[in-house]
Amino acid sequence: MKENEYRKVAVGGTFDKFHKGHSKLVDTAFKMGSYVVIGVTSNAFGGLKGKIDPCSVRMSNLMKLLEGKHTSYDIKQLNDPYGITISDEEIDAIVVSEETEPTAFKINDIRREKGMKPLDIITISMVLAEDGKPISSTRIRKGEIDRKGIIIK
Repeated sequence: MKENEYRKVAVGGTFDKFHKGHSKLVDTAFKMGSYVVIGVTSNAFGGLKGKIDPCSVRMSNLMKLLEGKHTSYDIKQLNDPYGITISDEEIDAIVVSEETEPTAFKINDIRREKGMKPLDIITISMVLAEDGKPISSTRIRKGEIDRKGIIIK
């Protein structure tokens, strides 16, 4: 795959306790697309994962991380697993992790049912902590690892 291969790329997540895995996901989206739509789970939808920072805080943190690095993007609130990917015909690809790849397949099923072109799915591998297990916001919240995947002793 070549850089900026796609006009508009979607990526989504909870983005709580922003970590190396999130960085890889977002960086891949910007590498692959000229324009990136980032979906951030709402308080109600994201809250299904447990105690997380409010959506406004997670969106603000994401904007701060992107400031000065990127200009061609939009951050939207996600109230369901699909967001605008099932209605925006300009999106041509989606970046997902191995964990969320099944959602991308479902998005394409819905797009086909609506007569829309399916998205190209770009799947990235999980970023592993120093113990060989995936870095996750849940593990960070539990105090097992830090945002870089280093074990907290």
